Amino acid sequence: MAARIFTLVGVLIGARTPYLAPAVAERAKFRREMTTRWDERKLDTYIDHVTCVKEIQRAAMDACRARDQRTDTTDALQEMEERGRRSNLFETFVLLSDEKAATAGAAIAPYRPTPPRTARAHAART
Repeated sequence: MAARIFTLVGVLIGARTPYLAPAVAERAKFRREMTTRWDERKLDTYIDHVTCVKEIQRAAMDACRARDQRTDTTDALQEMEERGRRSNLFETFVLLSDEKAATAGAAIAPYRPTPPRTARAHAART
């Protein structure tokens, strides 16, 4: 009787093994792909945000230069206003970044009185 039970258990384990091994491998592959996908999106967001900040800084320097030369600053100020997409980029930046990056981003965003909480940090607290 015990030999039959051992045989039955061996057959069940043998039947499950071809299913479990690929399932575990596929799950690990999916997690790697998701991590890579989010890392690429984070990098794109960081690049867009930093580029926008640099463009605003360049426009501000042009406005200061025009003011110092006593010329019309309207064009430079208009260019700065056109870069208003920075606030949208900053929100995306905060959602995708970790706590340190969000705090650093808030340091260069004087219109935000406190560093924002990231989605990951908020989820960890709840």
